[in-house]
Amino acid sequence: MAGEITEEQVAAAQKIWGEGIVKIGSLKGDAEAAEEAACEHLDTLYAYDLGKVLFKPTKAAEEQFRDTKSKALSYFVGGEIAEDKGFALQPWTKVRFENHGTNIQGRTAIAMGNYFFTTTDGDEVKVEYSFGYFLNDEGDLKIFLHHSSVPYTE
Repeated sequence: MAGEITEEQVAAAQKIWGEGIVKIGSLKGDAEAAEEAACEHLDTLYAYDLGKVLFKPTKAAEEQFRDTKSKALSYFVGGEIAEDKGFALQPWTKVRFENHGTNIQGRTAIAMGNYFFTTTDGDEVKVEYSFGYFLNDEGDLKIFLHHSSVPYTE
């Protein structure tokens, strides 16, 4: 059985998450390969196969929450939900996390902060996030909470 989550494990999971988004986008011209990469991303990082995942994507308005793997897949590459245009297909060239804070409680952790998505023009898009992780018996972090939103402006 795995022990407690560490800050290093959270940072590593965030790095892998960002690399996965970039990989999906790099496959934009090949819908089948992009969907396969998105499925791998979801299987590797999210806990849909283990229980409930609370996922509120940034660009979701009509169907705010993605509580199944197929709905999360639709958000990343398009498909099942009409409003989904394939967030991960932007494509993004880099994702950088800046944690405001991480709260670790044994085998669970919540991280909150900003992440920055770099466009092909080199511009960064700032998005606010909260991610919840739990440590499975194999020692892998799995996301059970993912909430993203664009910063408030008046």
